[in-house]
Amino acid sequence: MQRYALFLLFALLIVGLVFSDCKHDPLVDPSIIDPDDPPVIGAGGNTCSPDSVYFQTQVLPILISNCTQSGCHNAQDRKEGVVLTSYQNLMSTVEKVNSNNWDKNELMEALLENDPDKRMPLAPNAPLTQAQINLIGIWVNQGAKNNTCTEQTGNCEPATGTYAAFVKPLIQAKCQGCHSGSAPQGNINLSTYVNTKNVAVSGKLYAAVARTSKWMPQGGTKLDACTIAKLKNWIDLGALEN
Repeated sequence: MQRYALFLLFALLIVGLVFSDCKHDPLVDPSIIDPDDPPVIGAGGNTCSPDSVYFQTQVLPILISNCTQSGCHNAQDRKEGVVLTSYQNLMSTVEKVNSNNWDKNELMEALLENDPDKRMPLAPNAPLTQAQINLIGIWVNQGAKNNTCTEQTGNCEPATGTYAAFVKPLIQAKCQGCHSGSAPQGNINLSTYVNTKNVAVSGKLYAAVARTSKWMPQGGTKLDACTIAKLKNWIDLGALEN
């Protein structure tokens, strides 16, 4: 397993060199964090690097969207004593999160479980995608740090927020954990383009993510200004399937 971890880190360095111009918009505002968490690495303005995975901007949104619904791993229900709403809660309620041995790391073990009655998220909820699991695995191999990042200022281009490249991945990462399946929260299902468009043109989608309190995603940190601007631009242009 140590050899695997070293190989994975080496591969990441190579990817970083090849794709050094790649950037991604932070989905979590690093200025809004759980007050009980330890200091966030990079909260002062650390620029996102394509060869690193960041807890606050990439891992936490996956956990919030897919694992903290009513009756699950939120601060109120605390299913099986596990809370996944912040870095501190993750580390204190899940054993060996920073272990590179997936048989000991309870987070990775639950995500990789094949039995639908044991894996997380529990059936009938869909399991995490392989890409999401890989992302969390890389984060663990990189030290399971409470880190974050920000893009360089002045690079936000709202017109680049197309449905295929921006809106759909955003909804999948931040919203579908709660708003999908046979009993979506608030009776709002965002698992298809048609459903997402209907909510968007009604004004409910933008209002939910842009408000100053009780924003969506529920229990998560507010979307950053650039992400909200891209989403609004897509909606204003007719919420096209572009």
